[in-house]
Amino acid sequence: MDTQHTDRNGIRQDATQDEQAVSMPLLDKVVERLCHPSSLDRVWHRPARNAAMPSLDSLREIMERLRAALFPGYFSTMRVRRESMRYHLSANLDSIYHKLAEQILRGCCFACEGRSDGKSCAACEQEGAETALRFMDNLPRIRALLAGDAQAAYEGDPAATSPGEAIFCYPSMRAMLHHRIAHELYRLKVPLIPRIISEMAHSRTGIDIHPGATIGEDFFIDHGTGVVIGETSIIGRGCRLYQGVTLGALSFPKNPDGTLTKGIARHPLLEDNVTVYAGATILGRVTIGKGAVIGGNVWITNDVPPGARISQERPHA
Repeated sequence: MDTQHTDRNGIRQDATQDEQAVSMPLLDKVVERLCHPSSLDRVWHRPARNAAMPSLDSLREIMERLRAALFPGYFSTMRVRRESMRYHLSANLDSIYHKLAEQILRGCCFACEGRSDGKSCAACEQEGAETALRFMDNLPRIRALLAGDAQAAYEGDPAATSPGEAIFCYPSMRAMLHHRIAHELYRLKVPLIPRIISEMAHSRTGIDIHPGATIGEDFFIDHGTGVVIGETSIIGRGCRLYQGVTLGALSFPKNPDGTLTKGIARHPLLEDNVTVYAGATILGRVTIGKGAVIGGNVWITNDVPPGARISQERPHA
């Protein structure tokens, strides 16, 4: 005997009683296996005090609001007039502040799973609000850094017609917008949220910058796809990277129990005005001296002196 029902899209679905009789016991067994502690305990997130997870949709909205606030006129849904700028900016920043405070709180709750220090939810909530306010206080400095990045893109790319074109179109500017914001939250010791913001840009642009990386003024990534910048990288002022560049770790020290040692400086340090061309790989805590030029597709694991020009050896004729 056949049974029929209509799904939520209005499409008729047919199933026999025999099929139902076979499928239900099998699905019950799958549920039982997935709920077994040997499977479940390794992946189950136990939220602290039943707190909600950070919201990806809210964080996307925060980033779009921040982009509109930092670059007025480029990404707003309406024409921005200077005489009404203060009104629109005030309303936007108020919304950003409250939404960000909530997401910081959720990130803190995520990080304190199994916490035993007795810290109250009210204390976490106050900490989230205060951290969000400290972040907001740094927005003028973040804008200044991003304006320098846009100018560096214009000056460093002969195809660029203006800094505004870089702001509106270049993937490196989106990546740096996310990084400058994520890095500030990282400095404020906000859990989880900086990494989410960085990965949003990574998935959109192909540029992977850890929020812990320290990047100086007037930074430009040309093209950008495949660039990787590790957590403890330090990049000076006026540096330029091309596509496919990796600033990575050479090795990963381990603790006596075999786990990786966390929190050590393991990525390169680029001094001011360093240029690294496409496909170059620089690994370990090495220093690339001021004004050095690293050619394409080279592999660097040692310090490079200031002003040096490093390139692949040409084969003998």
